Formats: sequence, C-alpha cells, structure tokens
Amino acid sequence: MKSMYRRARVVNRVGLPSGNRTRRPGAGYGSRMLSFLALIRSFATAVRRGWADPKFRAVTFLVIVLLVSGTLFYWRIEGWTVLDSLYFSVITLTTVGYGDLAPATASGKVFTMVYVLLGLGILVSFLSIVAGNAVEARMERRKGRER
Repeated sequence: MKSMYRRARVVNRVGLPSGNRTRRPGAGYGSRMLSFLALIRSFATAVRRGWADPKFRAVTFLVIVLLVSGTLFYWRIEGWTVLDSLYFSVITLTTVGYGDLAPATASGKVFTMVYVLLGLGILVSFLSIVAGNAVEARMERRKGRER
C-alpha cells in the first residue's frame, strides 16, 4: 500500500543530503505559528515595559515621525500611493531593499540617502531598546519559575 505521506529530503548544514524522512504535508506549521505568536507576544511585552521609560517613548516618537515623513515625501515628490510610500520607507529603513520601487527624481534620491543615514540609527536604537526589554522580561519570568 502506498504511503499517503510524501518523502521530504533533509539536507544537513553542509548542504549534502542526510537521508529521506517521511512527514505529513503541513506538519510543523502549527508549531511555527505558535512560535510566531510567542514572538509577537514577547515584542508587545517589551514595548509595554519600555513605555514607562521616557527615552523609549522619545525613540518611538522619532521612529513614527521618520516613517510619516518618508511616506509623505515619497507620496508628494515621487507621486506614489500612500501605501507604496510607507512600504518603501519601511523597506529602506530595514535595509531589505527589494528593488521593486526606486526614487526617480534627483530630490528623491538625495532624500533617500539622508533618510537612510539618519533613519537607520534611530531604528537600530529603537530595536535595541525593545530587545533589551524583551530579555529583561524573559529573565524575570525565569526567576519567577525558579522560586
């Protein structure tokens, strides 16, 4: 009788096949979703913890101002939609850069250079504060379990 499960080819760290294993289609997606939800919960907890810190609130405000200013600039100068402008602002600041959008005007190119140089530092400080708060929250949870 044929197995209803497909064979998945497993590759080791070097990229060489390490044998075939049978797995059900879709197996493991539930655990990935749980991991993703745990990550979102951890992020929300870190933001909630950081909100009491005036430095965190200031950096969060700067991130919002940065995204709004980038969105408005690209919307008005480049003529993109608001969604495309926000998308490009986020993709540019996170240095992903898919290449599907690019400024066509000289002022757009100059703005983008300045935007990246200023925005990257602000975004990195925001993410480092959030990461620090997440680590502190995790350490407190572990201490609570040990008691």
